[in-house]
Amino acid sequence: MAEMFDWHCDAITNGTVIDANYRNTQNVRRFFKAEIGDRFRFDRPFMAWMKAHRGATMAEAVAEWRRRDQATK
Repeated sequence: MAEMFDWHCDAITNGTVIDANYRNTQNVRRFFKAEIGDRFRFDRPFMAWMKAHRGATMAEAVAEWRRRDQATK
C-alpha cells in the first residue's frame, strides 16, 4: 500500500496530486506563496475548490487561483 502524503511536511511540487487527505497547511501556504507570490491568500471558495478537486495537481490549483484572482480585477 502506498504511503499517505503528509501535507504538513512532505515536499509539494507542481505535480503533487490533491488527495482525500488534503489539508490547508502552512506547508501548502508556503508552496502557493513560492508559486504565486505575496498576493496569495486562502479564501473559503478556493479552499472548497481544493477539497472538491481530488485528483487535480497543485499546478492546476495554482492555475485556478490565478484564474480567480484575474476575475476579481
